[in-house]
Amino acid sequence: MNRIVSALAVLAVLALVPLLVWDGEPKVFPAHAHDALAAMPLALIAVVCLAHLIVRRASVSEIAKTCILAAAFLFWAANQFWPEHPIATRFNDLAVALFVLDVVLTIVTWSNENLQAVVRR
Repeated sequence: MNRIVSALAVLAVLALVPLLVWDGEPKVFPAHAHDALAAMPLALIAVVCLAHLIVRRASVSEIAKTCILAAAFLFWAANQFWPEHPIATRFNDLAVALFVLDVVLTIVTWSNENLQAVVRR
């Protein structure tokens, strides 16, 4: 299973190549190719995050936090894939909200763990 996660992670990184090539030479791609090229690495990294959790046998709090992060990546991917969709802005706003929530939870969790370590000393 760990090899699958690693392979998916490599695939996510490789998915960046055509996206960055598009930035340099957009005319060599079909119209609207950028939508899929931008969405693909975001969707793949969401899957990688979730698969990594399964391999690590993460705690319930880690699972919840990573699900928030994966959902943020998926909403961002949806916004990239369907930029003209009537709710594309909502996809983007949900991604932003979930990314902010993820960072806040990371800070709070880190702060609580450090506080507990200090109290134990």
